[in-house]
Amino acid sequence: MNYLIKPIICSANDRDIPLIEALLEQNDLPIQGVRESIENFITLYCKNILIGTVGLEIYGYSALLRSLAVIQTYQKKGYGKMLCREIIERATFQRISELYLLTETAESFFFSLGFRPIFRESADPGVQNSEEFRSICPSTAICMRKVIRQAKT
Repeated sequence: MNYLIKPIICSANDRDIPLIEALLEQNDLPIQGVRESIENFITLYCKNILIGTVGLEIYGYSALLRSLAVIQTYQKKGYGKMLCREIIERATFQRISELYLLTETAESFFFSLGFRPIFRESADPGVQNSEEFRSICPSTAICMRKVIRQAKT
């Protein structure tokens, strides 16, 4: 009998850091800042194997969505969207108003999740001061934003 094993999304912890960093390096994504933001990362495990991750760097009511990665054999099966939906839900619960990201390769993927391209200079100042914005991602990376709740005035 063939049993389907459903992947499990968990909050990341310090034990996940080496696995997350290895997965990011396999996907040519930066690992800087993962350790400092590990409490805002989630992981996707299947059969005790890390198959995906995504994280947030929080700056007040804004956050940088970063480090979305899924191992190659599990790509294009909906796991990236599953991770994004979960991290967006968690950001909403944390009272985040808007999410930003930088991408060089996945604009259409994030567009399908409601992110829209914006000028990099239009991003929240806290997000603009992140290491990812200042030095890690090239200036050619596309900046995208998703408003997930109206900011309280």
